[in-house]
Amino acid sequence: MKAVVKWVDGVMFLGESGSGHSVVMDGAPEQGGRNMGVRPMEMLLLGLGGCASYDVIAMLKKGRQQIVDCRAEVEAERADAVPAVFSKIHIKFIITGSDLKEKQVKRAVDLSAEKYCSASIMLGAAGVAMSHSYEIQ
Repeated sequence: MKAVVKWVDGVMFLGESGSGHSVVMDGAPEQGGRNMGVRPMEMLLLGLGGCASYDVIAMLKKGRQQIVDCRAEVEAERADAVPAVFSKIHIKFIITGSDLKEKQVKRAVDLSAEKYCSASIMLGAAGVAMSHSYEIQ
């Protein structure tokens, strides 16, 4: 897996993934940015939410659950010191479907957090207090 990040100007960067996709990252105006893209640390949270959601959806589909929507709300706290690393991250999954079995939803969320989501496991191993919850609609 590879990526290239190219400086555009100020604190704006263009990230290009090995699969050929691009994303703009930029900072807040008070940091020299123009607010033209997501912040780099926000990208980490988006990646985490995507990785965990992928696992949860895959497991629910494999379990023949009639899932119609999945939303991962990711909230994080950062240290007050430099480097301002994430200290706590919570992912809340909001799962919508027909006749969803709570046991299977809980199992999918737990397995993602403990076994399958590379991003979640990596952040937890780095000392971030990771937590997960779910709501079935």
